Amino acid sequence: MLAVLLYGQEDLRLEDVAEPIPAAGEVTIAVEATTTCGTDLKVWRRGGHARMLTPPTLFGHEASGRIVAIGEGVTGWQIGDRVVANNSAPCNACFFCKAREYSLCPNLTWNNGTFAEYLKIPAPIVQQNLLPVPDELPAALASMTEPLACVLHGVSRSGVKPGQRVVVLGDGAIGLMFVAVLVQQEAAEVILVGGNDKRLEIGKQFGATHTFNHHQLRDIPTVVRQLTEGWGADVVIEATGVPTVWETAIACGRPGATINLFGGCPRDSAIAVNTEQLHYNELTLKGVFHNTPTFVREALSLLASRNIPFELLVSDYRPLKDLEQVFQDMKNRRCIKVAIEPGHQH
Repeated sequence: MLAVLLYGQEDLRLEDVAEPIPAAGEVTIAVEATTTCGTDLKVWRRGGHARMLTPPTLFGHEASGRIVAIGEGVTGWQIGDRVVANNSAPCNACFFCKAREYSLCPNLTWNNGTFAEYLKIPAPIVQQNLLPVPDELPAALASMTEPLACVLHGVSRSGVKPGQRVVVLGDGAIGLMFVAVLVQQEAAEVILVGGNDKRLEIGKQFGATHTFNHHQLRDIPTVVRQLTEGWGADVVIEATGVPTVWETAIACGRPGATINLFGGCPRDSAIAVNTEQLHYNELTLKGVFHNTPTFVREALSLLASRNIPFELLVSDYRPLKDLEQVFQDMKNRRCIKVAIEPGHQH
């Protein structure tokens, strides 16, 4: 099969590799669509990932497709079923899983390799996070289940109340998904700050009440205070993974605010926190990571409902051979998400 392998920093290679054969408990899917993601972009630029993969390796983690092979002992699935598989599954046996803190499971089974014609799904994911995709849901939308599950987890942990004012910092796919979910499901008033006017326009289509391009703003916290009777936002969501933006996020919150530090920063990053502000303003700072099986199901269900036009996030459809160019375009912020269709080698 054709597959894209990551060899190191900005080093992707399209190669012919053996088709995966499912062992007991596993299935193999033919990938119909796999979407690019900000995490993939970071992994490509940095040449690896602390938790998920070590190069040279198969690459990519958002995909949907059809089952083409079923390993021994797998029940409830048939060849030809349309499915989406999350890129991880918890162990269900450790301290954290017993506490239902599944995203903290130290034994998460990770799966990468969606930028390929076929993808093997490990047994723990087949058992917990392999879901049927409705016929009418396009493959590219179904493949967004994983990032949307992360966003739903992030929204849930933010404790947003209807009518509250939420600042979202970052206009990538994750930031824009946060805007859509916060407006549609939590009835929040959302202020979006980003760096790209086209993306900010999509933020408006998703229901953001105010959008700002940070290239034209000297002081984001001051602008936020001007829109909130001088106090700051009830909830702030950081969706860039830039340490200085984490600090900006903290400065945008009102006394009593929750600051959701959602974007993963480069390894060994540190930020400065004003202890007086943290203490006397009773701020809650939260790191929120990944997703859980519950949110994976909720995400697919939300995508299938078509209540939110998530197709606005798909900038283009391209074959596997164009992936390197796609990442260059993402690096230069020319596209948001691109759906790669491995079956279409035009």
